[in-house]
Amino acid sequence: MPALVNYSGDDDFYPAGSFYSNPMDLGCLLSIGSVYYPPSKRARKDSQFAFEGSDFEQVRKPSIEVLPDECLFEIFRRLDGGKERSSCACVSKKWLMLLSSIRKVDLCKSPAADKVIQPLKLDNSDDTEMTTGEEDQELENDGYLTRCLEGKKATDIRLAAIAVGTSSRGGLGKLSIRGSNSFRGVTNLGLSAVAQGCPSLKSLSLWNVSSVGDEGLIEIAKGCPLLEKLDLCQCPSISNRGLIAIAERCPNLTALNVEACSRIGNEGLQAIGRFCSKLQSISIRDCTLVGDHGVSSLLSSASSVLTKVKLQALNITDFSLAVIGHYGKAVTNLVLSGLQNVSEKGFWVMGNAQALHNLVSLTITSCRGTTDVSLEAIGKGCTNLKQMCLRKCCFVSDNGLVGFAKAAGSLESLQLEECNRVTQAGIISALSNCGAKLRSLTLVKCMGIKDIGSAVPMLSSCISLRSLSVRNCPGFGSASLALVGRLCPQLQNVDLSGLYGMTDAGILSLLESLEEGLVKVNLNGCLNLTDEVVVALARLHGETLEVLSLDGCRKITDASLAAIADNCLFLRELDVSKCAITDSGLAFLACADRINLQVLSISGCSEISHKSLSSLKKLGKTLVGLNLQNCTAISNRSVELLVESLWRCDILA
Repeated sequence: MPALVNYSGDDDFYPAGSFYSNPMDLGCLLSIGSVYYPPSKRARKDSQFAFEGSDFEQVRKPSIEVLPDECLFEIFRRLDGGKERSSCACVSKKWLMLLSSIRKVDLCKSPAADKVIQPLKLDNSDDTEMTTGEEDQELENDGYLTRCLEGKKATDIRLAAIAVGTSSRGGLGKLSIRGSNSFRGVTNLGLSAVAQGCPSLKSLSLWNVSSVGDEGLIEIAKGCPLLEKLDLCQCPSISNRGLIAIAERCPNLTALNVEACSRIGNEGLQAIGRFCSKLQSISIRDCTLVGDHGVSSLLSSASSVLTKVKLQALNITDFSLAVIGHYGKAVTNLVLSGLQNVSEKGFWVMGNAQALHNLVSLTITSCRGTTDVSLEAIGKGCTNLKQMCLRKCCFVSDNGLVGFAKAAGSLESLQLEECNRVTQAGIISALSNCGAKLRSLTLVKCMGIKDIGSAVPMLSSCISLRSLSVRNCPGFGSASLALVGRLCPQLQNVDLSGLYGMTDAGILSLLESLEEGLVKVNLNGCLNLTDEVVVALARLHGETLEVLSLDGCRKITDASLAAIADNCLFLRELDVSKCAITDSGLAFLACADRINLQVLSISGCSEISHKSLSSLKKLGKTLVGLNLQNCTAISNRSVELLVESLWRCDILA
């Protein structure tokens, strides 16, 4: 033994290694029992080699990765909270996908969570209760979080991460996927992860996701019974089978939008109508398999609560519109677009069915069946109609417009776009015959409107009209505007953008005819207007004017800005882009003590230079938006100084 162990008390330490020259003899020492030996350096535990005889043998590191997925699943579902699960999800994609496959019902509750939490009452008050924060655990999946994936970011891995990460942070309520990664795009696997990890999901939007099919939508139906809104656009792999699963398992569905889904047809819509009794909004567009059977079944089944209906570019006929007219008692908003197979009879029946009493807003676009006869029938049948928009209705003429105006006594807003058979005489007659509630008239690209002579007999006034918008109607000139001004003396908002033929005479006549002060004026693109118009506008309506837009009025100079500075006390927004103003004009504005501009646009004003920096800084005390784009005489350095000085203002340069 002395040969083995030194008892002399010397501080001799064995360096490294073993007491024996042969490592195999180390077992002899361990068999002796309790033996004292001097301290020696321990071998590293993570050594990758072990001795066996005279050979080296590599030892594999112990790792949790060797466990099968079933064991990892059991471990993960026993984690205490969402924070721990989120941390584990960051380890690897394998762990992330395993965690995303755990449903809420699979999680094992900790013992503390099973305890009943008793409220703690204060001695001094019988009404105040204090509770611990643990009772909020039941509220952590209310579903108020929103996530959106677009383009390359839309992958299954990201969806799995969203499913795991949102589960402990309030729960995912709204998910939008737009586009998909071309190499690792969203598939059924990603939607399955969302379905299992986000039972609180209430809104799902899938746009241009070709790799998601019925299986993914079926998983959503199984795992997200609270779903209320579903938006499917350009999803060619989703068919009636997936939509039927949604209908059967998501009874809370209130809004459905299906667009350009070539495999969805009548069967899916029939299931929606049969099972989704709470459906309030339906929009179907460009689905070739959808016909009268699907639309009619859906509308007749959900007639009691369905309020919003959009039918666009579908192969439906007069039968579907007849169903709308008979069963649309709750419909308030109706949009019909591109229904080429619907004739005049369909629209006539829809109006005469007398069921659309609650219809408030109606938009008809590119429907050949919209004629003078059917339009008048709609006016008579929809007694509470307030907003009417007709786009590209080529068979509607003055007679139909006037007949509709007489019949629709509740009409408040009328919009005509590209209705080229409507003339100025029809517009004037409609204004004279409409009810006392019409407040807004909009005309866009109506090429049939031409100037009419001043000798036209004056009809009854339309004193209720407050807003007039005539955009890009080249035939609408000064004579027409003067006539409208005399007919509608209570106008407050005027938009005449794109009327390049308008002259000072028409605008001046309008300004002098109005009894109420103008609030918003848009004269963009009226190339022939001069300072005389702006000076008169500021003098007659400066006390009420809040918004003035003169973009592209090349003859407007500093004289207009001087008049604005002196008279327009409440002006908030001013656009003089591409006008002939200079530094002096901005100086007039800056010197006005009572003006409080919030938005100023001088884009494309080549005469504005760095000399206006002081004026812009003074105006910047109230500005929140300033447009300096294409002001070539203002250097980049000047713009940088403005940005530093006007730090509260959003500057475009």
